[in-house]
Amino acid sequence: MTMSYGTALRRDVMGEGTTPLIGVFDMFSASVAAKHYDGMFVSGFGFAASHYGLPDIGFIAWPDMVAFVQRLRLAFPEHHLLVDIDDGYVDPEVACHVVEQLEMADASGVILEDQARPRRCGHVDGKRILPLEEYLEKLELVLRTRRDLVVVARTDATTEEEILRRARALAETDADVILVDGVRSVDWINKVRAVIGDKPLLFNQIAGGRSPRLSLPELADLGVDAAIYSTPCLFTAQRAMDEALLELKLNEGRLPEVAEGSGAVGVQEALALLEKNISRHRPRDSRPRRQTAGSAM
Repeated sequence: MTMSYGTALRRDVMGEGTTPLIGVFDMFSASVAAKHYDGMFVSGFGFAASHYGLPDIGFIAWPDMVAFVQRLRLAFPEHHLLVDIDDGYVDPEVACHVVEQLEMADASGVILEDQARPRRCGHVDGKRILPLEEYLEKLELVLRTRRDLVVVARTDATTEEEILRRARALAETDADVILVDGVRSVDWINKVRAVIGDKPLLFNQIAGGRSPRLSLPELADLGVDAAIYSTPCLFTAQRAMDEALLELKLNEGRLPEVAEGSGAVGVQEALALLEKNISRHRPRDSRPRRQTAGSAM
């Protein structure tokens, strides 16, 4: 029997080392990421930027996110897809409905946070959090709803006492993985690792964010089981587009030459990348399988 998508992600997170998940913001960035990594993180920061042109402060509508995940899974049948669902889109019943929809779309897992609206990026000031009991009630409903989906419980607490209190409480639930977002030092990774016991730990790295820049071997040594890289594709695209358009302006509208072996991208290189999304197939019995009612492991 082949594994479901949730089981496949759970296996890798529980395995040796630190499992990397690369933030993608549209189908094209996912196509590039798929060349290099086996796991993708469907980043709320990137999706809000690419789909709406807005900051990630609560504008995302859940049907848009579900539709994006459906397109991703069709093009990438063998990759992990961990999906940021913010606070579950406010209401616990909506959160459960979204989890059901994402499981039907063959997502691998979700991250559910304890922020109150208006929400903020986890690495900026001004975050507010729900009362712990309110968040735990929502989390428990989500956990009872999912069949095999990996559930990451995330806290955005900022004070020392509250970070440890919430990390300990989340570790006592049936959540698969714990994330404390915006961790500011290696010392705090160690403190969180100590209070959550054997529960898998996820670390979020974002360029220019609050958390230290650490390699995968360094994270593994700290007992971190998975790492999400929310924005390398998005921030690199912003810089590259800026530079390309500035060059076009300076050259009075003359496009650069795309010479063979130069590393530059032209129509042929882009088409070659996109054609893989049509032909990316293995024998069906080797892929993670769709989880259906009555087939939970």
